[in-house]
Amino acid sequence: MKIATWNINGVKARIDTAVTWLRSESPDIACLQEIKCMDEAFPIGVFEDLGYNVAVHGQKGFNGVALLSKLPFDEVTPGLAGDADDVQARYLEGVVSVPSGVVRVVNIYLPNGNGAPEKFAYKLAWMTRLKERVKALLAFEEPLIIAGDYNVIPAPEDVYNPSAWMDDALFRPETRAHFQALLNLGLTDAFRACHDEPHRFTFWDYQAGAWQKNHGLRIDHLLLSPQAADRLVACEIDATPRSWEKPSDHVPIVAELSL
Repeated sequence: MKIATWNINGVKARIDTAVTWLRSESPDIACLQEIKCMDEAFPIGVFEDLGYNVAVHGQKGFNGVALLSKLPFDEVTPGLAGDADDVQARYLEGVVSVPSGVVRVVNIYLPNGNGAPEKFAYKLAWMTRLKERVKALLAFEEPLIIAGDYNVIPAPEDVYNPSAWMDDALFRPETRAHFQALLNLGLTDAFRACHDEPHRFTFWDYQAGAWQKNHGLRIDHLLLSPQAADRLVACEIDATPRSWEKPSDHVPIVAELSL
Protein backbone atom coordinates (compact mmCIF):
# COMPACT_ATOMS: atom_id res chain seq x y z
CA MET A 1 0.00 0.00 0.00
CA LYS A 2 1.30 3.44 -1.00
CA ILE A 3 0.28 6.36 1.23
CA ALA A 4 1.09 9.88 0.08
CA THR A 5 0.90 13.31 1.65
CA TRP A 6 0.97 16.59 -0.28
CA ASN A 7 0.21 20.19 0.57
CA ILE A 8 -1.40 21.10 -2.73
CA ASN A 9 -1.64 24.87 -1.97
CA GLY A 10 -5.08 25.36 -3.45
CA VAL A 11 -6.85 22.48 -5.16
CA LYS A 12 -8.48 24.68 -7.78
CA ALA A 13 -5.16 26.17 -8.81
CA ARG A 14 -3.36 22.79 -8.83
CA ILE A 15 -6.05 20.42 -10.09
CA ASP A 16 -4.18 19.57 -13.30
CA THR A 17 -0.97 19.06 -11.35
CA ALA A 18 -2.73 16.81 -8.84
CA VAL A 19 -4.42 14.71 -11.52
CA THR A 20 -1.18 14.28 -13.48
CA TRP A 21 0.73 13.13 -10.42
CA LEU A 22 -2.01 10.83 -9.13
CA ARG A 23 -2.36 9.17 -12.52
CA SER A 24 1.38 8.62 -12.68
CA GLU A 25 2.07 7.45 -9.12
CA SER A 26 -1.33 5.99 -8.20
CA PRO A 27 -1.06 5.99 -4.39
CA ASP A 28 -3.68 3.91 -2.60
CA ILE A 29 -4.31 6.77 -0.16
CA ALA A 30 -3.45 10.43 -0.68
CA CYS A 31 -3.66 13.11 2.00
CA LEU A 32 -4.03 16.62 0.60
CA GLN A 33 -3.61 19.77 2.68
CA GLU A 34 -4.36 23.46 2.18
CA ILE A 35 -7.13 22.76 -0.31
CA LYS A 36 -8.51 26.28 0.32
CA CYS A 37 -12.17 25.58 -0.40
CA MET A 38 -15.42 24.55 1.24
CA ASP A 39 -16.53 20.92 1.09
CA GLU A 40 -19.10 21.59 -1.61
CA ALA A 41 -16.52 23.35 -3.82
CA PHE A 42 -14.02 20.49 -3.74
CA PRO A 43 -13.80 18.76 -7.17
CA ILE A 44 -14.85 15.35 -5.87
CA GLY A 45 -15.87 14.04 -9.28
CA VAL A 46 -12.40 14.61 -10.74
CA PHE A 47 -10.84 12.35 -8.12
CA GLU A 48 -13.67 9.81 -8.23
CA ASP A 49 -12.95 9.46 -11.94
CA LEU A 50 -9.42 8.41 -10.95
CA GLY A 51 -10.85 5.65 -8.74
CA TYR A 52 -10.77 7.38 -5.37
CA ASN A 53 -13.26 7.62 -2.56
CA VAL A 54 -13.16 11.17 -1.23
CA ALA A 55 -13.55 12.72 2.22
CA VAL A 56 -13.21 16.47 2.70
CA HIS A 57 -12.96 18.86 5.64
CA GLY A 58 -12.75 22.27 4.01
CA GLN A 59 -12.75 25.95 4.81
CA LYS A 60 -13.43 28.93 2.57
CA GLY A 61 -10.21 30.42 1.23
CA PHE A 62 -7.93 28.91 3.89
CA ASN A 63 -6.67 25.62 5.28
CA GLY A 64 -8.72 22.51 4.48
CA VAL A 65 -7.74 18.85 4.18
CA ALA A 66 -8.93 15.98 1.99
CA LEU A 67 -8.47 12.22 1.99
CA LEU A 68 -8.45 10.21 -1.23
CA SER A 69 -8.64 6.42 -0.91
CA LYS A 70 -8.97 3.62 -3.43
CA LEU A 71 -10.53 1.62 -0.60
CA PRO A 72 -13.90 2.66 0.85
CA PHE A 73 -13.84 4.45 4.18
CA ASP A 74 -15.12 2.54 7.20
CA GLU A 75 -14.98 5.70 9.33
CA VAL A 76 -14.29 9.40 8.73
CA THR A 77 -13.73 11.89 11.55
CA PRO A 78 -13.22 15.61 10.78
CA GLY A 79 -11.79 18.05 13.27
CA LEU A 80 -9.29 17.72 16.11
CA ALA A 81 -10.86 17.22 19.52
CA GLY A 82 -10.01 19.34 22.54
CA ASP A 83 -11.17 22.85 21.61
CA ALA A 84 -14.81 23.39 20.72
CA ASP A 85 -14.06 26.97 19.62
CA ASP A 86 -11.47 25.97 17.02
CA VAL A 87 -13.13 26.31 13.59
CA GLN A 88 -10.00 25.92 11.46
CA ALA A 89 -10.18 22.92 9.11
CA ARG A 90 -6.87 21.19 9.76
CA TYR A 91 -7.61 17.57 10.74
CA LEU A 92 -9.26 14.63 8.99
CA GLU A 93 -9.11 11.02 10.12
CA GLY A 94 -10.11 7.98 8.07
CA VAL A 95 -10.17 4.21 8.56
CA VAL A 96 -10.05 1.64 5.75
CA SER A 97 -10.10 -2.14 5.81
CA VAL A 98 -7.17 -4.14 4.40
CA PRO A 99 -6.56 -7.92 4.31
CA SER A 100 -4.54 -7.72 7.55
CA GLY A 101 -7.23 -5.72 9.38
CA VAL A 102 -7.61 -1.94 9.29
CA VAL A 103 -5.41 1.07 8.64
CA ARG A 104 -6.08 4.44 10.24
CA VAL A 105 -4.79 7.52 8.43
CA VAL A 106 -4.75 10.97 10.04
CA ASN A 107 -4.34 13.91 7.67
CA ILE A 108 -3.13 17.13 9.32
CA TYR A 109 -2.31 20.69 8.32
CA LEU A 110 -0.57 21.92 11.42
CA PRO A 111 -0.60 25.70 12.06
CA ASN A 112 2.35 27.74 10.84
CA GLY A 113 2.64 29.81 14.00
CA ASN A 114 4.46 32.85 12.64
CA GLY A 115 3.16 36.38 13.03
CA ALA A 116 1.39 37.51 16.19
CA PRO A 117 2.28 35.76 19.48
CA GLU A 118 -1.20 34.25 19.70
CA LYS A 119 -0.53 32.38 16.44
CA PHE A 120 2.47 30.64 17.97
CA ALA A 121 0.46 29.87 21.10
CA TYR A 122 -2.27 28.37 18.91
CA LYS A 123 0.32 26.22 17.12
CA LEU A 124 1.69 24.80 20.37
CA ALA A 125 -1.79 24.26 21.81
CA TRP A 126 -2.81 22.46 18.60
CA MET A 127 0.24 20.22 18.86
CA THR A 128 -0.66 19.41 22.47
CA ARG A 129 -4.18 18.44 21.38
CA LEU A 130 -2.72 16.34 18.55
CA LYS A 131 -0.50 14.50 21.01
CA GLU A 132 -3.49 13.67 23.19
CA ARG A 133 -5.45 12.38 20.19
CA VAL A 134 -2.51 10.29 19.00
CA LYS A 135 -2.11 8.79 22.48
CA ALA A 136 -5.75 7.70 22.34
CA LEU A 137 -5.35 6.24 18.85
CA LEU A 138 -2.20 4.32 19.75
CA ALA A 139 -4.23 2.43 22.35
CA PHE A 140 -6.01 0.67 19.46
CA GLU A 141 -2.68 -1.00 18.57
CA GLU A 142 -3.37 -0.81 14.84
CA PRO A 143 -1.40 0.52 11.87
CA LEU A 144 -1.67 4.30 12.18
CA ILE A 145 -0.20 6.93 9.87
CA ILE A 146 -0.24 10.62 10.84
CA ALA A 147 0.52 12.37 7.57
CA GLY A 148 0.61 15.96 6.50
CA ASP A 149 2.18 19.38 6.51
CA TYR A 150 3.46 19.67 10.08
CA ASN A 151 5.09 23.07 9.60
CA VAL A 152 7.92 21.67 11.71
CA ILE A 153 11.60 21.46 10.77
CA PRO A 154 12.67 18.60 13.04
CA ALA A 155 16.45 19.04 12.94
CA PRO A 156 19.23 21.23 11.48
CA GLU A 157 19.81 18.77 8.64
CA ASP A 158 16.21 19.38 7.52
CA VAL A 159 16.79 23.04 6.55
CA TYR A 160 19.24 24.58 4.08
CA ASN A 161 20.53 27.20 6.55
CA PRO A 162 19.65 26.47 10.20
CA SER A 163 21.02 29.73 11.56
CA ALA A 164 18.61 31.74 9.39
CA TRP A 165 15.61 29.90 10.86
CA MET A 166 16.37 29.89 14.58
CA ASP A 167 13.61 32.40 15.41
CA ASP A 168 11.04 31.02 12.96
CA ALA A 169 8.01 29.22 14.41
CA LEU A 170 8.81 26.18 12.26
CA PHE A 171 12.19 25.73 13.94
CA ARG A 172 11.89 27.28 17.38
CA PRO A 173 12.94 24.97 20.25
CA GLU A 174 9.37 24.81 21.59
CA THR A 175 8.09 23.59 18.23
CA ARG A 176 10.76 20.93 17.88
CA ALA A 177 10.17 19.82 21.48
CA HIS A 178 6.48 19.28 20.77
CA PHE A 179 7.37 17.29 17.64
CA GLN A 180 9.82 15.20 19.64
CA ALA A 181 7.09 14.59 22.21
CA LEU A 182 5.02 13.05 19.43
CA LEU A 183 7.90 10.79 18.44
CA ASN A 184 8.38 9.86 22.08
CA LEU A 185 4.92 8.31 22.10
CA GLY A 186 6.47 5.57 19.96
CA LEU A 187 6.04 7.03 16.49
CA THR A 188 8.53 6.61 13.67
CA ASP A 189 9.44 9.30 11.13
CA ALA A 190 9.02 7.22 7.97
CA PHE A 191 11.42 9.23 5.84
CA ARG A 192 14.19 9.27 8.44
CA ALA A 193 13.72 5.53 9.00
CA CYS A 194 14.68 5.03 5.34
CA HIS A 195 17.12 7.93 4.76
CA ASP A 196 19.84 9.55 6.85
CA GLU A 197 21.20 11.99 4.28
CA PRO A 198 20.81 15.71 5.06
CA HIS A 199 19.15 18.39 2.95
CA ARG A 200 16.28 16.35 1.56
CA PHE A 201 13.42 18.81 1.39
CA THR A 202 9.65 18.86 0.83
CA PHE A 203 9.14 22.64 0.55
CA TRP A 204 10.77 25.44 -1.41
CA ASP A 205 9.40 28.98 -1.17
CA TYR A 206 8.29 30.73 -4.33
CA GLN A 207 10.51 33.72 -3.49
CA ALA A 208 14.20 34.46 -4.05
CA GLY A 209 14.87 31.48 -6.32
CA ALA A 210 14.58 29.02 -3.45
CA TRP A 211 13.84 26.08 -5.75
CA GLN A 212 16.70 26.84 -8.11
CA LYS A 213 19.13 27.28 -5.19
CA ASN A 214 17.76 24.25 -3.30
CA HIS A 215 16.96 26.47 -0.32
CA GLY A 216 14.38 24.09 1.06
CA LEU A 217 12.83 22.70 4.23
CA ARG A 218 11.61 19.26 5.27
CA ILE A 219 8.29 20.08 6.93
CA ASP A 220 5.96 17.40 5.49
CA HIS A 221 6.07 14.14 7.39
CA LEU A 222 4.57 10.68 7.76
CA LEU A 223 4.71 9.44 11.35
CA LEU A 224 3.96 5.76 11.93
CA SER A 225 2.69 3.77 14.88
CA PRO A 226 4.78 0.70 15.80
CA GLN A 227 2.31 -1.51 13.94
CA ALA A 228 2.74 0.59 10.79
CA ALA A 229 6.51 1.04 11.20
CA ASP A 230 6.94 -2.73 11.33
CA ARG A 231 5.46 -2.85 7.82
CA LEU A 232 7.38 0.07 6.33
CA VAL A 233 9.05 -0.88 3.05
CA ALA A 234 10.15 2.49 1.64
CA CYS A 235 9.60 6.22 1.90
CA GLU A 236 10.53 8.74 -0.77
CA ILE A 237 10.17 12.45 -1.48
CA ASP A 238 9.07 13.12 -5.06
CA ALA A 239 10.44 16.56 -5.89
CA THR A 240 9.53 16.30 -9.58
CA PRO A 241 6.23 18.28 -9.41
CA ARG A 242 8.04 21.32 -7.98
CA SER A 243 9.53 21.94 -11.44
CA TRP A 244 6.17 21.76 -13.22
CA GLU A 245 4.17 24.74 -14.40
CA LYS A 246 2.18 26.43 -11.60
CA PRO A 247 3.51 24.09 -8.91
CA SER A 248 2.69 23.90 -5.25
CA ASP A 249 5.55 25.07 -3.05
CA HIS A 250 5.39 21.61 -1.42
CA VAL A 251 6.02 18.22 -3.03
CA PRO A 252 4.58 14.77 -2.29
CA ILE A 253 6.17 12.31 0.09
CA VAL A 254 5.15 8.66 -0.27
CA ALA A 255 5.48 5.72 2.11
CA GLU A 256 5.05 2.13 1.01
CA LEU A 257 3.82 -0.34 3.62
CA SER A 258 3.21 -4.09 3.35
CA LEU A 259 -0.41 -4.17 4.55
